[in-house]
Amino acid sequence: MTDHASIFDQPIPNNLVAEIASLSSRAVSADFLVLVEALKARFGSSLEAVLLYGSCLRSDDLGDGVVDFYAIVNSYGKAYPERYLGYLNAWLAPNVFYLEVSAPGHTQEKKFRAKYAVVSMTDFEQGTWRWFHPYLWARFAQPSRLLYVRDETIRKHIYTALARAVVTFLKSSLPMLNSSVANVEAIWVNGLTQTYAAELRPERATRAQQLAQINLDDYTRLTEHAAPALVGVLEALPDGRYRCLIEVADRRRAQWRWRLRRWQGTVLSVLRLTKAAFTFSDSISYAAWKIERHTGVRVEVTPMLRRHPVLWGFKVSWQLLRRGVIR
Repeated sequence: MTDHASIFDQPIPNNLVAEIASLSSRAVSADFLVLVEALKARFGSSLEAVLLYGSCLRSDDLGDGVVDFYAIVNSYGKAYPERYLGYLNAWLAPNVFYLEVSAPGHTQEKKFRAKYAVVSMTDFEQGTWRWFHPYLWARFAQPSRLLYVRDETIRKHIYTALARAVVTFLKSSLPMLNSSVANVEAIWVNGLTQTYAAELRPERATRAQQLAQINLDDYTRLTEHAAPALVGVLEALPDGRYRCLIEVADRRRAQWRWRLRRWQGTVLSVLRLTKAAFTFSDSISYAAWKIERHTGVRVEVTPMLRRHPVLWGFKVSWQLLRRGVIR
């Protein structure tokens, strides 16, 4: 198997980029565009693109959910009037914020809510391609929608970065497969399981399987089109399955890399949660809601812990670790 770094020197298959373009251009509810307009107003000329991802991707009704966006900017210095936010974003991307917009055309008050992460184009391209930790390439190997892009040059950059994320995801996770021959579902369940374990994420044990099944058609096409970039790693079989061409020594090295990613992910998750306490409005209530939604575990938010969000984050993380909700 070639080294992980060799991804950087390999061309991305044109068919994979075309598949990404088709997937990213699928229609979404017009409600999402209300939030996009708010982001355009927030960042002005510094905004390069807006990507929609996460659990609301297939929804036609935003309801009480919180939409997940990535706002890609050309410069942290231009994106923020507050200099310290630019420094925080450059130090540990992304910064995460909360957005709430009143829905137009409704007689009763209705609000759309979103969580948006801010990352520069440089960090986005590096994070979907060169970062050791899977924080960005794991997220954007999965389906997303490009809801706004400043121009066609930026669009090409986005599509290429998303395609690279798929290749990085597969090449990095394939050595952890338990079987040398696997179908597409098993390949993606394995990859999602590995990347979830590399962050402090409150996901049910069945989440990877659920996502793989929901998006199986998309993952089948993505894997097929990514295969030419995985020569020597993945071989397509006539029955639709794949053979993983990975030697024992490479598997052992991959195991050590994923152990390091899990350790690194724990540290980065704590740092990002701490940072979000200062950038994300009412981050405590949102975190408690998300934990209960994803795991069924209700987390109490006391007045004292609301006043000290960093302390709350450490306490809850420790409780969830002890209960095995996050690992």
